[in-house]
Amino acid sequence: MSRAILGRKVGMTQIFTEDGSFIPVTVIEAGPCVVVQKKTVETDGYNAIQIGFANQKPGAVTKPIKGHFNKADVKPLRYLREIRVDNPDDYQVGQEVKIEDIFKAGDFVDVTGISKGKGFTGSIKAHGFSRGPMSHGSHYHRGSGALGSLGPNRVFKGRPLPGRRGSDRVTVQKLEVVKTDNEQNLLLVKGSVPGAKKTIMMVKDSVKA
Repeated sequence: MSRAILGRKVGMTQIFTEDGSFIPVTVIEAGPCVVVQKKTVETDGYNAIQIGFANQKPGAVTKPIKGHFNKADVKPLRYLREIRVDNPDDYQVGQEVKIEDIFKAGDFVDVTGISKGKGFTGSIKAHGFSRGPMSHGSHYHRGSGALGSLGPNRVFKGRPLPGRRGSDRVTVQKLEVVKTDNEQNLLLVKGSVPGAKKTIMMVKDSVKA
């Protein structure tokens, strides 16, 4: 069974160990989440639970979504995600999933989030292309230049070109849980995770641990 919880990135800081060395950590506000729906092989073709995170104003949800929460007798939540589980009967609709029930210091987790958006970037910034001469009269400074082959006279697929960067779904694997704060629902993991502050994160068991 996969252990997972939904959270929000708070920011980065550092903590000191007993020997005086410091560890850079990312603080994640993980949960509490609420089980909104259970899915089974008989009804949906697979076993999973749907969890929700962060309260939402009742007037900010549509009628179909509001009915979905009313069926589960749960207050409207802003974010919903599915987690595959072996046995959905281990959970009850309306049950709270807290960090203290899942992770502890020393565990390894995979953190998934949306990376920071960089906007439209050129080939020099995006892929490290060399620039042209910067003297007067060159007419070629930061352009991509000729990229096509002489034979086919076309640019092959997969060629690094200017375009949008960032805002991608990124997973950082095998991050160590350094500390947990059950009272404030905080999870401190070693290293950095994708995304800006307040980015929604999915924290789950590491597949490489």
